[in-house]
Amino acid sequence: MSPVAAASPIPAAAPVAPVTPASLEALAQRGRPAPTDFIRVQLDTGGIAAGATEVFESLRDAVAAQKLPLPVLRVGSHGRSWADPVVEIRAAGLAPVLYGQMTPALVPELLNAHVRERRLLDDHVIATGPRGTTISVPVEHLLVRDSGPGEGKTQFFQISFSEELKRRGLAATVQVVRALDLGVYDEGVVVQLLPGGVTYTNVLAPDVARIVERSVQQRQVLDDLLWKQPELQARIVLRNCGEIDPEEITDYLERVDGYQALRRVLALTPEQVIAEMKTSGLRGRGGAGFPTWMKWDLTRKQPPGQRYIICNGDEGDPGAFMDRSVLESDPHSVIEGMMIAGYAIGSTQGYLYIRAEYPKAVERVERALQQARAAGLLGKNILGRGFDFDAKIRLGAGAFVCGEETALIASIEGRRGSPSPRPPYPSVRGLWGRPTAINNVETLASVPAIILRGGAWYSGYGTETSHGTKVFAVTGKVKQAQLVEVPMGTTLRQIVFDICGGVLEDREIKAVQTGGPSGGVIPDKHLDTPVAYETLQSLGSIMGSGGMIVMDKTDSMVDVAKFFLKFCVDESCGKCAPCRIGGYQMLQVLDRISRGRGAAEDLVILRRICLAMQKGSLCGLGQTAPNPVLSTLRYFDDEYRAYIEGGPSYARKMARTATGGAEAVPTPAVVTPAGA
Repeated sequence: MSPVAAASPIPAAAPVAPVTPASLEALAQRGRPAPTDFIRVQLDTGGIAAGATEVFESLRDAVAAQKLPLPVLRVGSHGRSWADPVVEIRAAGLAPVLYGQMTPALVPELLNAHVRERRLLDDHVIATGPRGTTISVPVEHLLVRDSGPGEGKTQFFQISFSEELKRRGLAATVQVVRALDLGVYDEGVVVQLLPGGVTYTNVLAPDVARIVERSVQQRQVLDDLLWKQPELQARIVLRNCGEIDPEEITDYLERVDGYQALRRVLALTPEQVIAEMKTSGLRGRGGAGFPTWMKWDLTRKQPPGQRYIICNGDEGDPGAFMDRSVLESDPHSVIEGMMIAGYAIGSTQGYLYIRAEYPKAVERVERALQQARAAGLLGKNILGRGFDFDAKIRLGAGAFVCGEETALIASIEGRRGSPSPRPPYPSVRGLWGRPTAINNVETLASVPAIILRGGAWYSGYGTETSHGTKVFAVTGKVKQAQLVEVPMGTTLRQIVFDICGGVLEDREIKAVQTGGPSGGVIPDKHLDTPVAYETLQSLGSIMGSGGMIVMDKTDSMVDVAKFFLKFCVDESCGKCAPCRIGGYQMLQVLDRISRGRGAAEDLVILRRICLAMQKGSLCGLGQTAPNPVLSTLRYFDDEYRAYIEGGPSYARKMARTATGGAEAVPTPAVVTPAGA
């Protein structure tokens, strides 16, 4: 479990001009550059696994061959993993359009249709926001999508709109396009007008003529059809993902206010920075929810001497890819956040602890560090303010337990990655015995935005006790597995159904598991629970780092509990007996129950062992490993008893019932998008 000493060699970054306070001030005064035409390909690990590299190369070659004045750019991911590979185009005087599920074979048609003829491709367009409420310019495209079960009316309405446009002599100027996704679900036929984004829902056949007459010809909005629901997502952590080239510091500097927060911070005292973080209410997004300002303040107040800041990128939950996506898509925001934290606590050295299984993230972070050094943003006397700071990468060797702070510290030091008793906490005695602040990727990525827009702005999102936004990787039996970023207080139902489109094959949802292997299973009756630290804990789950797995009625809760417990048993460091022995013993009991050999007293045994692990385990892994078992016992006790009384045949019966009589074998719901 020891780390590799350093990241693999990365090709030298392109020459970077030094950054000065004056140049940053000039960029701030200039503002963001005017939009230009482009083709962007989202090249994160998930996209690459789905074929985005081949799409990128095909686009680059075709654009060069046709001598089109369009740069083909590499960007990170917007988070729509279900639609990979994703391409965004701004050209031919059209607003930016997202295309999903692209292939190299579609490249010639895409360029000819979109760039030369101003037409969009059927079955690939993804709606972008914000949605409009007025029609101020001529309508050029009608996007059509049946959002109901089966989605069978899309083509009918495409034909109906096309015929109506033809009848009115508008077929040459307005195109009707079958959309891949319009971001509205279970609202009948959905129609979006481009440009502008006015969106209509529950459109019926009689509405076709009046949409064309009133909205297309007369530019009037039909209030009875207008979709008025506010946007559920708020991109703070993901604000730059899919917008910039993660391998070019110039994009970060010139297009998204990069390192402006650092410039502002260096004109403040560390105490002022910590006070702003206190106002924001930001809590650690790694799972524990400890107030970020308090951790920084405690570290700063230790006796003078070397202090350290560590970015915890050791993301290991099954189905989770939040940190990986941010590191791959926007590495400079994490580095800038780390530098601000370093300034606040009085540290001159930072470490980014990243899983070795994330080679693309490691490569891009290392390149970002090289470019920041070349620009004078890492090193001595940064921006002439007397602030010294540098950062290095250390690779984790795949041990889940190294996500725990003291185990992570041991791993960086070259020791076996196992937890140590606390107190003392790392803020008092951490890396090499020195005060150390440890924040995860999402926490640090939030910091520059908070500094630039203010703590009060950030605290305006969320609930009274859980401020800001949270990124979730929603996977499992869900139609559109993806990253979502929502304000705290958004409900589980809104995330699963309103953002991710609902359950695969329109089956009935059974539960949602949050918090990774250490989290709990939340049944469908609690889907309207607002997502916050306290509310999830009251349901027997945790926020965790942001994994969210959706399960339908074919999923066996006994098998789900056994899957997550086995993961924790395999990943236990074995240092303490409650975790090492208790986890194994519980796994044996669960296996016995799932094979139809359990007894009623096994449920008592499970609860007794769970309590012992919670009370006696050394670290959070052992203390929370019982959560999947306890939560499934709490909400699905009848299922355990059915296994005990009916044996494995119960599982087969349950699956047949959920699928309307068809044979199906219940399987654990851990399904991840390609490359995730």
